Amino acid sequence: MNQAVKEQQPILFVLSIDTEEEWDWSGPFPQKQADVNNIQYIPEFHQTISQLGIRPTYFVDYAILESTDSINNMRHVIKQGNSEIGAHLHPWCNPPYFEHVGEAESHVVNLPEEQVEQKLHALVEKIQTRLDVQPKSFRSGRWGIDGKVMRLLEKQGFNVDSSVYPFYQNEYFSCLGAPSIPYWADLDNPLLVSKHKTMHEIPVTVGFNRTNFALWNQIHTLFASPKLSWTRFNGIAWHTNIMRKNYLCPELTSVADMQNLCDTAIGKGFPILHMYMHSSSLLNNNNSLLGKDNAFNHVCGAIQQVINYLQARYPIEFCTISEASKKLSS
Repeated sequence: MNQAVKEQQPILFVLSIDTEEEWDWSGPFPQKQADVNNIQYIPEFHQTISQLGIRPTYFVDYAILESTDSINNMRHVIKQGNSEIGAHLHPWCNPPYFEHVGEAESHVVNLPEEQVEQKLHALVEKIQTRLDVQPKSFRSGRWGIDGKVMRLLEKQGFNVDSSVYPFYQNEYFSCLGAPSIPYWADLDNPLLVSKHKTMHEIPVTVGFNRTNFALWNQIHTLFASPKLSWTRFNGIAWHTNIMRKNYLCPELTSVADMQNLCDTAIGKGFPILHMYMHSSSLLNNNNSLLGKDNAFNHVCGAIQQVINYLQARYPIEFCTISEASKKLSS
């Protein structure tokens, strides 16, 4: 490692895990008595990544807190003192229950404010009573955040959010235009930067194999639209390496592309790399684009390869998401 690299400020590295039930995404959303078999692998997973120096953040949802075995597994991790427990709100399995949950209702931003408030309160209370933790960080299920949810988070005592998914939009919400690096979010419009340091938004790391992320996302979005998708430009651009949309996520992106994304983000001056995944990906499953078989070893191996690559090239500092917020605020 040369002298110039040694004198660089460390790049913060955060790994956040949506710690939740598993199910077939092609089926209905599970409500009561959801399957949480994947949580049995969390202690071994935690030990594996801890040996790399990682200080993970587990965004825990309500279904996990209804299983005695899952609670005991999470308590085992908490006792080690090198992780953070955040809150993860899945509207479908988080009481109180209202009407049938379809695609629209699975997104927190589509629910009435009073329903979100009741569900969020129930989730926080459950985390407090079952894990003896007061969560300060939050991620919405299936991403997306708006002013009403942000205000409720502030009211509930949260100060870090990670619900913004860079360069993503669907028919229910959009994250387009939001910064790709941590920022103080406007409580009324969380995609905008605020002068008030109330809620720190720490997005996951998403980008392209080209440095101008915003420009290439416009191109990617344009050719994904119905009027131009017939050209198959995005697929051709992917296979020819002209343009690849990459995610710092071992479920979605190969090790080589994650390494490329890290290099590109650091070259752009990103102060943090935020890797993310789902606990359900530790099980062999059909929901992951990678690692459907031998999933546990695939995920752990991919994380280790990325960490080894980074540490050989950059000064890296591991931290939980709230620790990252404090370091970036100082």
